[in-house]
Parts: sequence; C-alpha cells; structure tokens
Amino acid sequence: MTSNRIKVAILLLTTLFCSRVKAQSDRDLLAYADPRIGTAHSRWFYFTPGAVPFGMAKPAPSTNGSYGNKSGWEAVGYDQRHTSIEGFANFHEFQIGGVVFAPSVGKLQTLAGSLEQPETGYRSTFDHQDEIAMPGYYSVLLKDYKIKAELTSTKRVAFHRYTFPKSKQANVIFDIGHQQGESGKVTDAKVYLTPDGKIEGYVITQPVYVQKYQPGADVKMYFSVVASKKPTAFGTFSGENISKGKKSISGKGAGLYLTFSTEEKESITLKAGLSYTSIENARLNLKQEAAHLSFDQAKEQALNTWASYLGRIRVTSENKQDLTKFYTGLYHALSGRGLASDVNGAYPKNDGGIGRIPLDKNNVPLHNHYNTDAIWGAFWNLTQLWAIAYPEYYSDWVKSQLLVYKDSGWLADGIANSRYVSGVGTNFVSLAIASAYNSGIRDFDVKTGYEAALKNELEFKNRPFGAGKPDLERFLKYGYVNHLDQGTGSDENWKFSASHTLEYAFSCYAVGQWAKLLNKTADYNRLTTLSNAWKTIFDPTSKFIRPKDEQGKFISDFNPKAAWRGFQEGNAWQYTFYVPQNPMGLISAIGKDDFNKRLDSIFTVSEKNKFGGGTTIDAFSGLESLYNHGNQPNLHISWLFNYAGKPSLTQKWVRKILDDFYGTEGIHGYGYGQDEDQGQLGAWYVMASMGIFDVKGFSDASPEIGLSAPLFNTIRIKGNKQYFSGKDFEIETKNNNKDNSYVESFSLNGNALNTPFMKLKDIQNGGKLLIHMEKTPKDKY
Repeated sequence: MTSNRIKVAILLLTTLFCSRVKAQSDRDLLAYADPRIGTAHSRWFYFTPGAVPFGMAKPAPSTNGSYGNKSGWEAVGYDQRHTSIEGFANFHEFQIGGVVFAPSVGKLQTLAGSLEQPETGYRSTFDHQDEIAMPGYYSVLLKDYKIKAELTSTKRVAFHRYTFPKSKQANVIFDIGHQQGESGKVTDAKVYLTPDGKIEGYVITQPVYVQKYQPGADVKMYFSVVASKKPTAFGTFSGENISKGKKSISGKGAGLYLTFSTEEKESITLKAGLSYTSIENARLNLKQEAAHLSFDQAKEQALNTWASYLGRIRVTSENKQDLTKFYTGLYHALSGRGLASDVNGAYPKNDGGIGRIPLDKNNVPLHNHYNTDAIWGAFWNLTQLWAIAYPEYYSDWVKSQLLVYKDSGWLADGIANSRYVSGVGTNFVSLAIASAYNSGIRDFDVKTGYEAALKNELEFKNRPFGAGKPDLERFLKYGYVNHLDQGTGSDENWKFSASHTLEYAFSCYAVGQWAKLLNKTADYNRLTTLSNAWKTIFDPTSKFIRPKDEQGKFISDFNPKAAWRGFQEGNAWQYTFYVPQNPMGLISAIGKDDFNKRLDSIFTVSEKNKFGGGTTIDAFSGLESLYNHGNQPNLHISWLFNYAGKPSLTQKWVRKILDDFYGTEGIHGYGYGQDEDQGQLGAWYVMASMGIFDVKGFSDASPEIGLSAPLFNTIRIKGNKQYFSGKDFEIETKNNNKDNSYVESFSLNGNALNTPFMKLKDIQNGGKLLIHMEKTPKDKY
C-alpha cells in the first residue's frame, strides 16, 4: 500500500470513528424524546417509535388502528388510555396505513377483536410499565400471550422480533386485507408464501381524502418478509375462515399465518421490506438495506441515526420538562412526511404508474421522493426548522414536489403516493419552494420550480381539484375571493372567501420575492400587487378582516367569532392577523396602540383556556376562540409584537404558550388532543423555545428572523457545510430562569442589536447570539 493510500485509509477510519463517537455522544438526547406524550387524539403518523427519521418503514403498535375514521383524518392508531394492542402496522403516513403483523400463542384467532372485548380476537392486553417507547425502538409485553414484541427499522425495512414462551403453537399473523388508520377502505389485497419461505403481497386502499381530491385513484402498499425460522405449519384466512396448508389468498380481508414450535424465550425475527411500487422493489429494499443486519444491529443503527438527527440542535437547561418538550417536539418534526421512493429510485407516480429518479455514477438516486401532508401552516414551523438544521431534507422535499409537477402538470399541496390529498383546498407548495430558494437552498431545478410556483399562483384553467385553489379565478377577477353563503361542491369551492384571500395574498408575496431575486420584474410587480389583497377585505370600522361579496360590500350579520363562514378552521379574530407578508401595514391599518392592546388582550383571555380549546379532547375545540394554538392559522401572532414596538410582549406570551399549551403526558401533549399535522406543533415548540421565529416563513428575498427569550441556557445549531458555511451557531443566555423571562440585551458576534431581529444568514454563517435576561420588561435595546 502506498503512503498516500495509507493516509487516505487512516483518514477514512478516523472519520468513521469520529462520526460514531459523535452519534454515541448524542445518545443521551434519546432519553428526552417521549413518543407517548400527547397520544390521546393524535394523528396516525404520530406514534411510530420503531421508525427512523423520515423513514418509509414505520412499524408501531395499534390499539384502534382497525376502527377506521369516516372523515379520513381522525385515526389515532395508538392511544395511551387504551389497554390492549391489536397488532403492529408497518405503514404510518398521511392517508396511508396497513400491513399488520401480530404474534399469538395457542388457538389461532384471525380477527383483531375489540377494545371492549380483547379476548374476541388476537388482540392482547398490556401494561405501560412493560413498555419501552423511544426514537428508533419499541418493546412491549403482550400479557395474554407472554410474548415480548420489539420493533425497529432501517429506512425501508421494518424489523419485528417476537420472543415467545415455550409452545407448540406460537403464531405469527399477517393481517393484510383490513383497513388501518387513515388508509380508507381496502379494495384488494394479496398475501402468499413463496417456495423459499418469504411472505409477500400487497394491499390496495382508497383513502377518503384521495377519493375527495383525485376520485378513483388508490394507494398501493407492497411487502416482502423474511422470517428467521421455518414454520411447522401455515395457512391463509379471510375473516374467520381459515384454510390450513394453503399458501396464497387474494381479496379484501386476506391474511396468512405461520405457526412455530418454540422454546422458552425463543425469539423469531421478521424483516419486512416495504415499497409503494412493487413486491420486487420491496425485496430489493430488504436486500440492500437489511440482508445482513440482525435485529440488534438494526436497532443500534436506528438509535445512532436518531441521536445524530436530534444532535443537530443541542440545548441545555436545568429544567428536564423543557428538555423533554423540546426533543419530543423535534422527534415529531422528523417523524412525518416519510420516504416514498425505493433504493433504485422507483417511486409511485400521480397517475398510478412507476417513475424513476435519475441515478448518480454509483447508481444511487440523486434525491428521494416523499409522502407529505398538506404544507398548510408549515412555514411557521417545519420549513423554518428544515432550513436551519435539515437543509438536505428541505432540498429533497422540493425535488420531490417537482416530480409531481412534472408528472401531473400541477403542484400538489399534499400527496399520498403522489396522489392529490390537499386536505384544506389551498396550495402553499409554491411558497415553500420560494422560501427554500430565498433561504439559500438552490440545488434543485430552479427553472422548473419557478415555472411551477408561478403557475400555482396565477393559473386556474383545467386546474384539477386536488391541486387546490378552486376559487383562484375569482381571486384574480376581483382582487379578493368574493363571499358566498351558499355554493355547490366541496366547501373549498365557495365557503372560505376571506381566509383564501389572505392565504393567496401571502403565497403571491413569497413567489414575488423569488421573482425579484430572479430579476423577473413583471412577475414581481403583478404578484406584489396581489399580495396586497388583504387590504380589500379589511374593514376599517371594525378593524377586522371581513368577507366581501362580488359587489364589494362587506357581508351582513358578521360575527367575528364564528368559524367556517368565510374562514377555514378559524374565525375573524384569528385570521385578522393573517398578513405575515406585511405586518407593519396591518399594524398601521389597526393603529399601533389598538393593535398591541387587542393582541395583548387576546392572549390574556386565551391563557385561561390554555391558548386553544382548553381541556376538551377534540382537534377543532378551539376554532371559535380568540386564539387557537392547536391549529395553523394564527401560530405566528405572538411574534407580531416585535413589529409593533412591544417585543417584551412577544417574550411574555411565547413563553406562556410554551409552558401552558405544551405538556409532557399522554393526554396533555400538544394541547389536549389537538391537531399535530405531521410535526408542525412540535416544530413550533422547537423554534419558539430557541427564541427564533420568522412570521414570514423565510419568504422574504433576504429572510429575517424575529428574536425572543429562549428557554435554554445554551443552544447550538450544527452547521451544514453542504449548503452553508458549516460553522455552528450558538445562542447563550445569561441570568436566565423562570423569574428572569425578559430580554435586557441582544448581542450578535459581539455587536449589540438595537431591534429584536437578525438575518437568517447570521445563523447559516455561524456565530454567536448572546442574550442577557432580566425580570423587568424592556422594549428598547
């Protein structure tokens, strides 16, 4: 070996060792992330401790995953109040769920059974004291069978390990043909045993939102499973009809079982390769990611991956509860919007076909494709977090969205296997892409991205319903969306005139700022004009945003607390502050003193109701309140005091929301059963508790971040050399405690800040923000 090759080898070994040591050193952070927090009325993606960040494989226990959900989004899957587990589903994504495995001992039962009568099926009771749930690993004792079940995964392979008691009839049930979580009704399924012992198949579902936004489309899930032991018996089932010795079955309700003879504490491991494109690709995913991995090796790898991702942001505090809230929030922000493409670049297309992502010289896909809930409100939490700490994921997400645009001709606000699942009828993907570019993340097809974004803002002819903005023609015709008290079709077509006006205006602003950077002057001018649409529906008498009819008259019988009349999932109290692109203009329209008094009084009243729906366990419980932190429309307003000369009030109310709205137990997690859309509320906590937040969602041509009072003594955001300087950014607070909750001074890299703002580039370039705290409110620095 030459001298140079020896040096390279040593360098590689050193790098490998250092990266492993770094991952190990961040393992302490795993103890602060508790997946069980807030599992009452959480979403289907929410409790997936066996997954890795942004993974496709998301094995997790279900307590009520088979119960269905008529509206398409209510599914919990796992509720900490429940006392029995019906099985372990492997797919957990927005509108996607299924492929259940369940172990049992003794008489074979092929139906799940109910929460009320678990003995009527293969369901088993359990105790939380026998349960471990952490990022990357889950285990539980199934009491009825004395089976220890464990879960972990790689990106596309789910690992199950079941440790049985001594038995001549230890069963593993593959319940494939039944609905799980948000998946919607099953239209077809198949499962079979191959000559070499693999268990393979698929399930096809029609989720409620897919049917609403892309009627007739479906979602396909494929799997290929390798078991560590050969069974003594096998068979298939459909419902309670069992066919012993049969190797294959098709149709709704299809399932297969294996029976083993086990010794005391004998373990059987299942490796399940998953795919959204084909059984062949499920096999390939298994082969490339996990062929030679044991369960323990996969678990160790998953824990190290989570440690590395959580370690991108390190905070310190004497308050363990704050650390738990922080890293649990970060865990949830990294748990949703998971992989949809295979190791060979295959991905599900919008038309139901299979697309191919180009490969690099090593036959590795140039990027990944992802499923994603609607991006509604994500610019006030998720995309900001991605931009500062996970820019490579943000870049991948943009490229993923552009695949859908290239395949279907339109951007899709939310996608399940590239099928349209808008969910809210708007489309903020153009804003999120513009914000990525404005944030310095530009390694995507900028020409196509801009083309797609501009089309999303300005074109309505032949626009599919699933692409959102069904009333865009009226927005462009009148300069606002005219209000209708009656209409035809889905609510999004006619019911939300005021909120859509505000949303379209904000989105136009973001793309206009991108146009400015690209020197597209005509586009910039037109989009900027449209961004002022909020002014047309601002009532100067009441100083509320108020819907207008096509004649330009404000609607009568106006109740600013009423939700659903002109406002989607909110009311005029909440939406009047929805002018993030021009906060100074809104403050001027209301009047600075009136603005501060109104906003301060809103929070004073809302504090009594825990800044949302109180203790009511319902995602919509706060829709008619003055402020509703449990939903997206006004997550930014506590930061508006920074623009109105009262930064101390931002500091006061942000801290109170962090302390009161967020909790650390099963029922009180994100409010009481609020709507945690794939990590958004968790991401808000992460950003706000660090004292950094941009009401504009990084949509400015040169994004600026508002500052508040961090909860933590020190904060270190790891630099990213691929996109930015690679230097870490630090925040240090002096004299910080529960009593000293106000900022006395800000200093950036040794220079005093006179306003509570800094540039996004200040974080990306690396450096240090020093904050001195005190008891007394202060508004000038």
